[in-house]
Amino acid sequence: MINQSDWGKIGNFNENSVFRNIQNKEIIIVTINDNKIYHENINKEVENKIEIKAKQAIFLSRHRSKSAKPTLTTHAIGNFSEAKFGGLPETLSVSSPQMMTSLLRLIKKNADSEKMYHSVGFEVTHHGPYMDIPSIFAEVGSDIEEWNKIKPSKVIAKSLLELLKNFQYEEDINGKNPVIVGIGGGHYAPRFTEVALKKKVAFGHMIPKYQIKKGEIEFKMIDMAIQNTPNCIGVYLDRKSFKKSEVTKFNKYFEKNDIKSFSSKEFIDL
Repeated sequence: MINQSDWGKIGNFNENSVFRNIQNKEIIIVTINDNKIYHENINKEVENKIEIKAKQAIFLSRHRSKSAKPTLTTHAIGNFSEAKFGGLPETLSVSSPQMMTSLLRLIKKNADSEKMYHSVGFEVTHHGPYMDIPSIFAEVGSDIEEWNKIKPSKVIAKSLLELLKNFQYEEDINGKNPVIVGIGGGHYAPRFTEVALKKKVAFGHMIPKYQIKKGEIEFKMIDMAIQNTPNCIGVYLDRKSFKKSEVTKFNKYFEKNDIKSFSSKEFIDL
C-alpha cells in the first residue's frame, strides 16, 4: 500500500507510524503489533489515542490454512457460535457487502492480469475482532511461503487502492448491487464467489454449511446475519450443499418470516 500511492505521516499509534493518503484524505493506514483478530474495537482505540474517528475498517491480513492453498480472499467478520479466534460469541460485526464484493471483483481482475496461480474468492464470515463499524478482511493465504512473496500482497493493495479511489464507505455504493446473505457451502464459499463474479449482486455475511451441520447455528443467527448486512433484501441458499429436507425447512422459515430467497437466475449478468 505504502509503495503504490502517496502518503504522509500524521502521527503514531502504539509506537507505529500512522499515514494519511495524499490524494484522498479519508484514507488512513494504522498498523498494530499484536494479532488483529483479538484486537477488539480497534477503531475506538484509534479515536481515543489519535483522535481519528473511523467509519469503515479494512484489515489487510495473512490467512493461514492447513492445506496451505495459495489464496487471495475477502470476508466479513463475526462468530456464529463460540469466539475461538477473537470477537464475541454469537455476535457479528456489520458487514460491507458492496465494498467487499467490489473488492473481490477487483482482486480477481488484477490476479488474472498478473496471471496469478492463487484461488480468488470469498471466505465465509469468521473470527474477530469485534467492530461496531462496517468491516472487511482482505487476506493473502495460506502459509509463510506465500506471505513472503511480494506479488500477492501487491495485487491485494492495488485492488484496494482502486476501490478506495472511487468508494470509501458502504453508503458510497448504495444501490449498485442488490444485497443478500449467503447460506450454505464450504469455508471458501465457492458458489457465492461464482455468483458474485458473474451476477449483479453483493454478498454480506455468509453462513457455511459446517456451522449448520454441527448444530451450532439457529435461525436467530440467520436473522442476525441479515440485520448486520446493510440494505439486505434477502438470502441466497446454496441448495446443492443441503439435503432436500433441509432446503424445505429453510424455505418454510423464510416464508414464515417474510424473507425473500433468491436464485442466481434472478440477478442480472455483469
